Amino acid sequence: MSTFCGDEAKVPSVSQMIVLAGTAEFATQEGRDACLATSGQYQEPARTSEPGCLAYYFCPDPVVGTRMVVWELWADEASLAAHFAHPNYKNMGQHFAKFDFIQGNFKKYRVDKMGDVYDETFTPRADFF
Repeated sequence: MSTFCGDEAKVPSVSQMIVLAGTAEFATQEGRDACLATSGQYQEPARTSEPGCLAYYFCPDPVVGTRMVVWELWADEASLAAHFAHPNYKNMGQHFAKFDFIQGNFKKYRVDKMGDVYDETFTPRADFF
């Protein structure tokens, strides 16, 4: 099973990919949970119809009840820029506001290397082998 939203064979060169990662804070756990429970209507079209979307995940933080974790993977700057101009992005932001969203802390990272975590002996490795 592929870990990417789209066709893994279409993953661009690593030096172009962008990881967007961060957290969204809500006033209450109930607000966060309700936001997540109804956000699929915005997540699914981003995953399936936006070119360059390789991963798009919003999930509850298992330790902080009012926090949502956001993780996205984009093929390149052009695809991320297109996402920011897409109705899916605007709609998701408006959706957050309905559930007492307080603030977000999101960063983007351009990827220069990619490798497996586990080697052929199933040993986790921090180096790029």
